[in-house]
Amino acid sequence: MLLSVACGLAIMLAGAAFLFQLASQDDLEPPLAVGDSAEVGDMVVTVSAGSDLEGGRYLVEVTIGGTDDEQPAEDFRLIAAGRQAPFVETTCRPTDGADQSCEVTFDTSVADGVSRVLFYERGDRQARWVLG
Repeated sequence: MLLSVACGLAIMLAGAAFLFQLASQDDLEPPLAVGDSAEVGDMVVTVSAGSDLEGGRYLVEVTIGGTDDEQPAEDFRLIAAGRQAPFVETTCRPTDGADQSCEVTFDTSVADGVSRVLFYERGDRQARWVLG
């Protein structure tokens, strides 16, 4: 009998601790719009445009710079209609800290909707743009 009371008390304390964690978490930052810039870690990224291409591809025009990186586009992800769209190609070159404008293309042929959200992640920092 005492063991079941102790278990019930432990469950209640764990639930209270979980509620406290949820209440003290920082809210997500609001999504950015096309044209907005974000400092993500040591990179500065601006999304200029996003557009559907023939053949189920989606093209995103970006300006990126701020630090040296051999593959600056590898940190982009596109969620299309709730699914991650595979990366296809990019015109982004290795960066030397200077800003460069380039394009990143994703395969959206399996997406059955029109919503598009672009993420850029570096380390523990993230920015997101709602494209459609």
